[in-house]
This record gives sequence, C-alpha cells and structure tokens, in this order.
Amino acid sequence: MNSKLFLSVLVGGALALTSCNKKLNEISAEYFTVNPSPLEVVAGKVPATVTGQIPQKFFVKNAEVTVTPYLVYGDKETPSQSYKFIGEDVNGNGQTVSYDNGGTVSVPVSFDYVPEMIKSELVLDFNVVQGKKTYTLPRIKVADGVIATATFADAGTVTPATTPDKFQRIINEQYNAEIKFLINQANVRKSETESQQIADFNAALANAQGNDRLDIQEVNIKSYASPDGKYDFNEKLAQKREDNTRKYLDKSFKSNKIKEFGELTADFTAEDWEGFQELVSASNIQDKDLILSVLSMYSDPEQREKEIRNLSSVFEQLADEILPQLRRSRLTASINVIGKSDDEIVAAYNSDPASLTVEELLYCGTLTDDNAKRIEIYTACTRQYPNDYRGYNNLGMCQFIAGDYSAAKGNFNKAANLAPDSKETTMNQALCDIIDGNYDSANQKLGNAGGVEGLNEALGVYYMERGDYNAAVNAFGDAKSNNAALAQILTKDYSKARNTLAAIAQPDATTYYLMAVLGARTNNQQMVTSNLSQAISKDSSLRDKAANDLEFSKFDISSVL
Repeated sequence: MNSKLFLSVLVGGALALTSCNKKLNEISAEYFTVNPSPLEVVAGKVPATVTGQIPQKFFVKNAEVTVTPYLVYGDKETPSQSYKFIGEDVNGNGQTVSYDNGGTVSVPVSFDYVPEMIKSELVLDFNVVQGKKTYTLPRIKVADGVIATATFADAGTVTPATTPDKFQRIINEQYNAEIKFLINQANVRKSETESQQIADFNAALANAQGNDRLDIQEVNIKSYASPDGKYDFNEKLAQKREDNTRKYLDKSFKSNKIKEFGELTADFTAEDWEGFQELVSASNIQDKDLILSVLSMYSDPEQREKEIRNLSSVFEQLADEILPQLRRSRLTASINVIGKSDDEIVAAYNSDPASLTVEELLYCGTLTDDNAKRIEIYTACTRQYPNDYRGYNNLGMCQFIAGDYSAAKGNFNKAANLAPDSKETTMNQALCDIIDGNYDSANQKLGNAGGVEGLNEALGVYYMERGDYNAAVNAFGDAKSNNAALAQILTKDYSKARNTLAAIAQPDATTYYLMAVLGARTNNQQMVTSNLSQAISKDSSLRDKAANDLEFSKFDISSVL
C-alpha cells in the first residue's frame, strides 16, 4: 500500500474513533440564550424557550444527551420536560446534532408558578449515554429570576353584579270611570252617578284626602259624542257633556270634601272615530273588515258616516252594540302613592326588618357603604324572603367584596338555583370560577352573561389570567382600574397605563406599585422610588416583594425598603 494512502486512512480512522470514543466536554452557558430573560409569569405558568448553539467538533457521534431544565428557588427545584439530543451514529428518538457542523437546539420550558420563584435560577441538567457509559455533565445556569408583574391581575377586585331592587318611592296609580249618555242627550243621569265605577272613583279620591302617602296629581274629563249625525250638532253635544260632567265632579268634590286634587282638566271630542275603530276591531260583527276599510278610505267624518249608513246590513248592529258605548265622559284620576323615605326604611329595618317588603329590604342594602352592614341586611332578606334569588345574589356580592369567596360562591349557587337565567348571578359565578382556576367554566358563564354591568371588567381579568393581554385591553376599554392598567403595561402601552392609573378615584397599594413598575420600564428613578414608598406605606408586605422584584433590578430602591 502507498505509504501516504496508509497514513491518510490511519489518521482518518483515528479521528473517527476519537469522535466516537471521547467524552463530551463540559457544556458552556455561553452556548445558550433564553427568551424571555428574565423569565416572566404568563397565565400562571413560567414559559420560555432555551436555544443552544452547539459548536463544530463538539457533539460526539455516539452521544445521547438528555437535557432537563430546572427552576431552582430557595431549597427547592422544579423540573420542566426533558428533551433528548443525539449524535449522528445513534439510532433513536431525539434531535440529531452534527459533529462536523454543530447545530441549533431548542428546549421549551414551562413551570407552574409559585411566588417563591420570583428569586430563582434556570439551570440545565445534562445526562449523557455514550455506548455503555453513562455520566453527567455539570449543570449550567442560563437565566436569573422571574418577573411576576402579571400576577397582579385580581378577579377579587372586580365588583360582582348586583341584582337590582324594584323599589319606587313614588308609584303612580290611575283610576278610571265612565258616565254614559243617552243618544243626543247631555244630562248626567242618577243611574250613572250611582254606578260602582263612579263609587270606586270617588272613594279613591276621598281616600287620598288627608293621607300623607297619597297625592292627587290630576283629574281629567274627556267627553265624546258618537260619530253618527251631523258634525256641528255632535260638537255642541260633546261640549255640553263635558260641562255637565264637570259640574257633577265639582258637586261630588264638595260633598266628599275633596279640596286638594292638583289640576282639573277637561276637553271633548266631537265624534269619537278612534274609539269607534277600536270597538269595531274588537267586536264579532260579521262585516267588521268592510267597516274598517271604509274608515281607511275616507277621512271626512260626514262621508264616513254616510258610507257606513249605506251598509244597511250592519248599521243596525252598530247602532245597538257600538255607538252607545261612545256616548260618554271618561274620568281619570292620577294619584301618586308615596313610599317610605330612606330614613323611614332604615328606622323600620332597625326596629323590625319583617315590616319591610322584599323591595324595601333590597333597597335598604343600597343605603349604606358599610359592607358588614350590607351583609347583615341581605342575610335578613334571605331569611324573610327565601324564594327571592336577589337576596342571595346580593349577599354573595358583599361576601365576595369581603374576600369570603367560599361563602359568596355558595350564595351565588343558591341564587342560580332559584333563577337559572339570571345573568348577574351567572357573571358572579364566573368570577368565582376565575378565582378557583376553573377557566373553562368561567369562559362559558361569561359568554352567557352578556349585557351585565361590570362584565367587561370580569372578561378583562379572565383574558389576563389566560395570558391574552391584547384581548384583555380590548375588554377593559376605558375602564379606570388596576386590572385595566396592568393589561396596558403587559402590552407595553405605557402612556395609556399611566393615564389609567392616574384616573383611579381611590388609588391603593397596587395602584402605586404598578406606577412604580411603569417608572422602571420608562427609566424614571424618581417615579420608581416615590410610588414604591406610597405602595409600601399602604401595604408593608410589598417591601419584600419590591426587594426581590426584577422590575427594579436596575434601580436603587434601598431608601424605601
């Protein structure tokens, strides 16, 4: 054999054996990048992608490497899914990495977030199988810490929907009566004034006199003539009926000592074609459609009467059944029933809750800002009116605000059992589902709660908890809340987020903390420290959070800790 050829084969074989038999060198952290870095919480998870650039002549051909990411925090560590990478001579599952050319490998990671992870390290663990040999390579750190700003999303700060009361302090009641007249006559007959209708009408007015809870707003007289005969005659007849009815009422008011009755108004209609049409439409007259067509064809009253009289087969029936009902004066009284004042309702509740109607009890709950007092009132409502779902819903609302989510959920469920179609209760159940992490159930309920006040805020929090921050921003719209501002921060709309936080009517510790985060993200040291100071003064637990929060890693916050 040619000596040069032999040497070449020998060297090539030696290199091949070397590439198979030598162990993998230690893997450098410089080979890897992490996106995002630092890690961030999204939808209760800590997701990221670790990308490795494997250099040439590094990954030996018979090596099988299992990479396991760990998030290490305190004395704990949590693994993510392992991934396998193999050399060119290995038969098996895994991504092949070339010895000569190296290559790019990708390792997706995901951890269930717990608050301790805010101070943590992402490390990679390497287990190598090479032929019959198994060994490990030193761990390497590829990222530091977790930004948990997204965890400020809080369904507990969303105000649940109230089921409203129907309490009305003033309820208007209408009382009606009619005085009928004989054909072509205007005198008020005794038989008419002694009818039950008139007796009830007069009694209602008399009852209102001297009663502080009843106020007569108006009494009205409307007099008519039937649309048969000459128009001029009917006009004078209707006016006489109005005059005589008014005289009767004046006399009745005096005898019943009715002195306060608001305004007495009166007018007349010469020919009551509107009433005629209504009565004919509601009748069983055989040719009523023909009669109604005449009314639609002619607008002149005398022409109408002529055409209807020509319908000789039905006019007699009209004269007997319809026209007498149109010769009348209609009396209407408008009386306001005045309910309890706010002070009277509160006093009644304090002395005897059972004396209040369900509407008054529900309304009573709106007369205080003391949430504990409202819980007491709505509890009384559920005891007195156990079949009214609104008491349970509103009690659950107050318990939710107090942070007693278990009790709130129980009362929302009771309300839903009584009124399955209540959209307010459905939305409130969805809020409990979000807090419990039952997102599929929450999504379905939110979809069934369309139109409820506060739904957009609930939807916004739902979308943030699912990691869809753009949808959250759209759901919140122009809402001025911590949750809305957080969604804007997470979508990097810092200008809008600042405006939202500045517009919050009652800023709390979270408001100021989020403003400090904005300061950090816009490189404003003074904004960071001044707002952190405010946040910690309102909630001292935020001191430790801020000390470990990577949002502030580039800033000196020692003065406020």
